Amino acid sequence: MALEALADTRVVVVNGARQVGKSTLAKRILDGMPGAKELYLDDPAVRAAAQEDPVGFVRHDDLLLIDEVQRAPELLLPIKREVDRDPRPGRFLLTGSARLLDLRDLPDALPGRAETIELWPLSQGEIDAQPDGFVDAVFRRGHAVEIEPSSLRKRDYVCRALRGGYPEAVRRDAGRRRARFFDSYISDLITRDVRQVTDIERPAEMRRLLSVIAARMGNLAVVQSLARDVAMPRTTLLRYLDLLELVFLVKRIPAWSSNLTTRAIATPRLLVVDSGIGGRLIGMTPERLADPTAPVGPLLENFAVGEIARQLTWAEEPVQLFHYRDRDQIEVDAVLEHASGDVVGVEVKAAETVRGDDFRGLRHLESRLGSRFMAGFVLYAGEQSLSFGERLKALPLAALWRLEA
Repeated sequence: MALEALADTRVVVVNGARQVGKSTLAKRILDGMPGAKELYLDDPAVRAAAQEDPVGFVRHDDLLLIDEVQRAPELLLPIKREVDRDPRPGRFLLTGSARLLDLRDLPDALPGRAETIELWPLSQGEIDAQPDGFVDAVFRRGHAVEIEPSSLRKRDYVCRALRGGYPEAVRRDAGRRRARFFDSYISDLITRDVRQVTDIERPAEMRRLLSVIAARMGNLAVVQSLARDVAMPRTTLLRYLDLLELVFLVKRIPAWSSNLTTRAIATPRLLVVDSGIGGRLIGMTPERLADPTAPVGPLLENFAVGEIARQLTWAEEPVQLFHYRDRDQIEVDAVLEHASGDVVGVEVKAAETVRGDDFRGLRHLESRLGSRFMAGFVLYAGEQSLSFGERLKALPLAALWRLEA
């Protein structure tokens, strides 16, 4: 995707969380490009040069990589002037650990000149070298999609969710060493990355809020309820939610409605971007599976919706992700809406068996949408692909990464 963007766009921004491989990707892009130059702003001397002479710093005839560009926001206006002077595509490749153009002290410098590519933690398909084509497949083939029976069971899926997608966590053995990574990651992100964006008076409050969000994975982001749970003023809570989303720890999934006005104001759900971090924050382990009170369902729902959200960053079909919940508490975990108006619904169940009642929310959505409803899927921890009606099907959770587009 980045190479395609550089072929026709002046500035390409590779944006994402810390330690998801942005610098590695950018380095690989530069390999084999004659004349390309790379500058890393985590080097104090390089950063000082950028701040001292930003205009001279960005002057280069070929592709220029500037890594961690949010450390020197004064570079954006010189970059704008440079690409306006010489509008060839592929002039700048920028990477950063926060949503660069959302930072409050950055000017709106690059409209029409830049394309942003968002990197998430690794998907299951990236880890296992699988197709990762669920989103494209269900819109191209609907209910007809099939995969071979899966040998994975609930414990396997929980272990995958708890592993998460950060390369460093994936490389470490499960247990104490992986837990240490997650703890250090959260601490560094709040005390360093967040403070690059703004001053927060009490970082411990943000850590507590993140723990509460993890404990309520899959629930609606009701501001009053969250504020009460963390004993935090509403204005502070909203600010902290924005910051947690800015540094890719959480993502708000908007509510779906056929009424666009209602959709814009309805309550979103909160997704913990990496299920490994979410599992660590709630103290979930594979050993807790035997405990009937263990929050396995919310963890696997967060895991599955997170895999879908990752796929949207490379899917060829123009699809948006929502959740659905009505006044009668009828819910659908993921509503995928195509630009054409067609809709696919997805429910996630932690059980190794599937029942007709598991399709209740999907049937409700089907009755509301009629012909716009392409298909509904229950993703579960069992083995078989099973039909439950003309447009309804149960699939193993592994279909998320094993289906080909």
